[in-house]
Amino acid sequence: MPDSLQIALHNDSDSSALYAVISGIAIQQGGQRCLLKANGDDLYFPQNPPSIGSPLAEECSIPLGPPGNTVTVTIPQIAGGRIWISRDAKLTFLLNPGPALVEPSVLNPSDPNAAVDFGFAEFTLNNDQLYANISYVDHVPRIPIAISLQQASGQRQDVAGMAPDGLEKLAQELRAQKEKDGRPWDKLVVERDGKPLRILNATHGGAVGADFGGYYEPHVEEVWQKYQSDSMKVDTQAGPGVLQGSVTSSGALKIGDEEFSKPTTSDILGCNSGPFTTGPSATRNAIIPRLAAAFVRSTLLHCDTHPSSPETFYQIDPTNHYARLVHEVNEDKKGYAFAYDDVQPEGGEDQSGKVNAGDPVLFTVSVGGKRAGAGGNRALAEGGQGGGRPAQQPMGGGGESEGGSGSEEGHGLMGKVMGFAGRFAK
Repeated sequence: MPDSLQIALHNDSDSSALYAVISGIAIQQGGQRCLLKANGDDLYFPQNPPSIGSPLAEECSIPLGPPGNTVTVTIPQIAGGRIWISRDAKLTFLLNPGPALVEPSVLNPSDPNAAVDFGFAEFTLNNDQLYANISYVDHVPRIPIAISLQQASGQRQDVAGMAPDGLEKLAQELRAQKEKDGRPWDKLVVERDGKPLRILNATHGGAVGADFGGYYEPHVEEVWQKYQSDSMKVDTQAGPGVLQGSVTSSGALKIGDEEFSKPTTSDILGCNSGPFTTGPSATRNAIIPRLAAAFVRSTLLHCDTHPSSPETFYQIDPTNHYARLVHEVNEDKKGYAFAYDDVQPEGGEDQSGKVNAGDPVLFTVSVGGKRAGAGGNRALAEGGQGGGRPAQQPMGGGGESEGGSGSEEGHGLMGKVMGFAGRFAK
């Protein structure tokens, strides 16, 4: 693995006002939180500020230039990295005492970035590999993001992202779903100036008055009834192997030697609470991603072996229509729509919109979606942009919320770590 990697930031839009900020944890500098300076080569390590909400001491916004332009930057090994993209305005990052980096938040209406169109790709580059994905775990931005990874072996991986009108299509479909089932899918659409700015994951529905309380509970009851007499198989895709599961006389779902209580809708949407809380048991931690994904995708009633294949996902109600529709509007049907969206059968086709390899040469992030679905990202990689490779290490708390701002995301990348890393545990 290289100690550093080039990232190509490509403007695939009609706008000349695109900006990138790259943040993460510098592995080779003692795990310090860092940002890449605007020159694209040097790291900025924030120091303890004098007060809450202090500005950064360095310029870290990287202009992507005019349509069709590509800016190449160099990063060292970074864990829990994000490539933040914004359109028409630079993102505001602040510092709180600690120092603690206050990241942009889609949940806080007083956040200085609340009216800005922004999204991000996630990555980690370490001694083992580059792992990266386009993330919709928290929200879908208006600005489309696609990624490509060029490997030393000559292989290339591409994730197409959305077309420029992808967010409008998603908003239309969510509004149509609301008319079908009466649930507040439409409230997840956040508008500015009469058009969608972003769409929040149902996990964050409370921030916009979208109450999904009680949504999954009838499904959970049916699952419990089924497995009182039937049994399931859960492939942990790790050391414990395939485990049998059924509901015990005491009312717990027992998989192997691990017992699980009934999850609530909140547990299922977030994948990180109630019975899906991880702990010291490696076996339980391997079961959780597979079981949580099966609930999110509503596969437990018609499949007995998990993970099941993609054609079984989202086939019955209730199900996570945000996740279902996110996949539909992405040109290659790929993208992280919930925390364990990388869970798949052994040898199955990836659904999560990730690229990973141990021999990265160039990692390309294309912004704007103009060439999505037309082989554009692939063509860009062939022209010399494309590849990279991160690891499965979470950022930790996702950001700092003190001072009335800051990212409140934290479970997303950890979810991906648990789901994806389990397959590397063999």
